[in-house]
Amino acid sequence: MLIEEKHKKKIENEKIIFQKKLYIQSYGCAMNFSDSEVVASILKKEGYAITNNSNEANLILINTCSIREKAEQTVRKRIKEFKKNKQSNRNLTIGILGCMAERLKSKFLEEEKLVDLVIGPDAYRDLPKLIKETNEGRKAVNVILSKEETYAGINPVRLNSNGVTAFVSITRGCDNMCSFCVVPFTRGRERSRDPQSILNEILTLNKSGYKEVTLLGQNVDSYLWFGGGAKKDFLKKNDKERQNHINFAKLLEMIAVNNKNMRIRFSTSNPQDMKNEVLKTIAKYHNICNYIHLPVQSGSSKILKLMNRGHSREWYLERIKTIYKHIPDCGLSSDFITGFCDETEEDHQLTLSLMEEVKYHFSYMFYYSERPNTYAQRKLKDNIPEKIKKRRLQEIIDLQHKHSLHRNKMCVGKIFEVLIEGDSKKSNKEFYGRTPQNTVVVFKKLNHQIGDFVNVKITDCTSATLIGKTI
Repeated sequence: MLIEEKHKKKIENEKIIFQKKLYIQSYGCAMNFSDSEVVASILKKEGYAITNNSNEANLILINTCSIREKAEQTVRKRIKEFKKNKQSNRNLTIGILGCMAERLKSKFLEEEKLVDLVIGPDAYRDLPKLIKETNEGRKAVNVILSKEETYAGINPVRLNSNGVTAFVSITRGCDNMCSFCVVPFTRGRERSRDPQSILNEILTLNKSGYKEVTLLGQNVDSYLWFGGGAKKDFLKKNDKERQNHINFAKLLEMIAVNNKNMRIRFSTSNPQDMKNEVLKTIAKYHNICNYIHLPVQSGSSKILKLMNRGHSREWYLERIKTIYKHIPDCGLSSDFITGFCDETEEDHQLTLSLMEEVKYHFSYMFYYSERPNTYAQRKLKDNIPEKIKKRRLQEIIDLQHKHSLHRNKMCVGKIFEVLIEGDSKKSNKEFYGRTPQNTVVVFKKLNHQIGDFVNVKITDCTSATLIGKTI
């Protein structure tokens, strides 16, 4: 009887292992969410089904962010919650992906013993092999950063997709080395993806009924394809060898021309890398959205220099003027970090005055948190009290709220082409979509469907949302 019971238990365990289910949770930037879709594609070929219920998964992967300390704290808390699942499922494997995995490497395995495998942003193709190692009772880690684009031939599985909009990665890594930023250490140096693989992925999305793509990269404007390799390799080539290169403006044009029925967005831009050629391309093609996210971080040239941003306040404001010269109705957003090292009250006021001059449509705003191994952590002093950081941040948030409302009020009475993305969060009797300037619009459902382009006249607004009616 005892032998029969053991045999039955063995069969049940084998059945659980055979029914491979993946639960993946992503934190941080859009690139992380895009990477999770690559991971899902790789593991789907290994027989894994995607589940939205972590309790029924035998593989839980957490795609992490290291850009701020709070993000890492959130992930640690989530890992501990998932570890409780192991009490009822001994076949469960928990893995850490992404930037936090790269930054902390084997610490998760050796010291904290929180997870079974740790995989950096460039090692996802190794997942099947690493998972096999964990199934054999060994811990597994691969956080080696690549000098080449590693996922060009993978067609991502669209997770939690609305079937209308999708992310497409075009570059990885960053060479800019801002003093506060951990990305160059967790994502590696800049490298660009083969343009043909980008076009192929977008064509597949187009044929599947998607209506909008957002091109992703830590710095999309630095996109440069000359056959592969890092940018420094391109600089070594002679003039004749450089002639056939494809930069971001050319890539945008190729995508726009070959997908005239699709909208194109991109994120994120670095101010000094955004050339006029890109602005002219946006202005030339109707299906490239009139929206640019252009992080500034501070309005003080002194702080920008300490941040190693590569530009001054005055230069940045000139770039804003040039954007409006080429794209008069461009939507603009930005990033702000307040309370950086040695930031005085005068520096803070310069940030507020820059905001007053530009009046962004919306922004992402944070107070500075020191990140390990960055130049700022090693060489500068985090000397602004948290109380002052929070007060300055609140002033920036309040001012942005005022500017967002101002920008939205300017839209009242105007007509915008809106792509319907889904039901409004507040009412299933309304749709929501976005204008080319990336502002959310809600309007009553009539005879339209999700995925339709409709003309909407704006009748009212809040600081976050436009309210309109189809015409």
